[in-house]
Amino acid sequence: MMSNKMSLFLKIMLFAGLAFLYIPLIILVIYSFNDSKLVTVWGGFTTEWYGKLLKNDQILSAAWLSLKIAVTSSLAAVALGTLAGYALARIKRFRGNTLFAGMVSAPMVMPDVITGLSMLLLIMQVQMLLQGALGNDVAWLDRGFFTIFLGHTTLCMAYITVVIRSRLTELDQSLEEAAMDLGARPLKIFFVITLPLIAPAIASGFLLGVTLSLDDVVITSFLSGPGSATLPQVIFSKIRLGLDPQMNVLATIFIGVVGTLVIMMNYVMMRQATKREYEMAAAYKAEQKALEELSA
Repeated sequence: MMSNKMSLFLKIMLFAGLAFLYIPLIILVIYSFNDSKLVTVWGGFTTEWYGKLLKNDQILSAAWLSLKIAVTSSLAAVALGTLAGYALARIKRFRGNTLFAGMVSAPMVMPDVITGLSMLLLIMQVQMLLQGALGNDVAWLDRGFFTIFLGHTTLCMAYITVVIRSRLTELDQSLEEAAMDLGARPLKIFFVITLPLIAPAIASGFLLGVTLSLDDVVITSFLSGPGSATLPQVIFSKIRLGLDPQMNVLATIFIGVVGTLVIMMNYVMMRQATKREYEMAAAYKAEQKALEELSA
């Protein structure tokens, strides 16, 4: 009797949690088709705001810039985070291990204001040193795409390192040890065995990095310059003047794109997991058959 009550309680809590998370998103999607300029008053069904958004050059250019920064910074963060996570998970002890782990995790616990300010000061100092030493124009270090890319890569790398390190810690090392016993080199073991096994974690880390980059405002505010406003900055600047129905449309599009990507990634990872389990079962059956033939 007690178990039934607990089961009902857990179901209610699960439903309440999902409702708390997704009902606001559903309302937002519904009001993206609102005919009224007042986003809180329903005035009928229309797709007018979708057409206006597609003609809004400011929002489209900001969205394109944010997307480019998110993808490039996430790819760089995945590469660096994978190396850092592998070093922390596989190389148990080395000089400076504690310091390295703390420095990698620092951007996660550091306030974004401190991270953005420190990155800005560092970039300005490097720019001054290069100009003094080389005497060349270093306009590529001016605040804009590249500086935002550096800041977002630093932020995303910390989170991706934790994801990759956790996956490597849970990974069974028997396959890697068997490959080493058979004479495989460490680099080949990493690309042939380790990398495919941590591929789901890498994909998850990449999606997490894209989300963090698209969502960041504080660090971007320090590192952006004229003509390099990202989408969150444009949204916040418009909200100060009042809610715009086009923001509902923009959010709806992002929900659709992100939801589609998540479903596709989950589908691909589930297929890979099923295929891997099938191959392992087939190998086990082949091994059992060979043993039976030898015993016969």
